[in-house]
Order: sequence, then C-alpha cells, then structure tokens
Amino acid sequence: MDDRALVQAVLDGDRDAFRTIVEREQVAVYRACLRILGRSHDAEDAAQESFVIAYRSLGSYRGDGALGGWLMRIATRQSYRRLSQRRDTSELSPDLRLGAPDPDPLAAALAGERERTVRTAVAALAEPYREVVALRYFGGLSLDEIAAATSRPLNTVKTHLRRGLDRLRTDLGVEVAA
Repeated sequence: MDDRALVQAVLDGDRDAFRTIVEREQVAVYRACLRILGRSHDAEDAAQESFVIAYRSLGSYRGDGALGGWLMRIATRQSYRRLSQRRDTSELSPDLRLGAPDPDPLAAALAGERERTVRTAVAALAEPYREVVALRYFGGLSLDEIAAATSRPLNTVKTHLRRGLDRLRTDLGVEVAA
C-alpha cells in the first residue's frame, strides 16, 4: 500500500493502517531520535511523541514526498525540542560492562564527549541548517528526500547543508584543508 493510501485509510478511521505506518517507520524514527538525543529512554519517548504528533497531524500530510521523510522531520524537531529542555545529566551506557575494564577507557570517554559536543553544536545551529543537517546525518535521508520532506528546492537543501556543515566546522574548531 502506498503512502497516500495508508494516510487516507487512517483518516477514514482504519487504526490498522496507522499500525502499519508505525511498524514500517518505527526503527528509522527511533534511530534518528537516538542519534540526536544519545539516550535510549529519551529516544523512545521522543519517537513515541513523534508518532502521536504525526497521528494528530495526518490531515496536513500533502503527499508531496515520502511519508517516512515527513515522519523523520517531525521526529528530529521533537528530539531537538527535548534536547533543548533537558538538563545536563550523565547516564550509564547499557553496554557498560562492570568489572571488565575497557582496553582504552580514555578513548571511550573522549568518543562519548565528542558525540555530545557534536549533538550540542548541531542543536545550536540556526533553523534551516539544523533541520537539514539533522535529517541528513541523524535521519539518514538523501538530499532528494530532505527536499521533498521540507518542501524546499534541492539546490536550497544543498546550500543549507553546506552552510550548516561550514558553521559546525567553525563552531567545533575543525580545520579543513581546502
């Protein structure tokens, strides 16, 4: 069943159609939320909230692009909203092996800190850049899918991505050889 038919079925009251949408898109939505938020329980909450928002907003889905891209846009915005409201706390990784020392604990700590720094820097980008960078790298969407999901011309998406990445390089102090 194509996206428009699924959306129309949900709008006509078919709850199984929405279940189909959730089952089809839940892994990608959760993964994007997790990449932005970095914590599994926050990502689960953001993904669930994203599907609730999507259900309430299905009437506004125009069908110009893929339903997955539309959902990913909702999920990234929801994740960044959550990230901006979150207080800084530390969370133990579920993969943490107590009693079994990491071969290089310093490298593991630095990698975790680098991830948090990048997520924070992306969250601090201005809106058109943040959305495009997040959809591309956290949501895994192609440039064409981002253009369809955001209703922007492809060249505008490319420009926003390039400018967003340039700002990230500046904010993070990354030296890039020309």
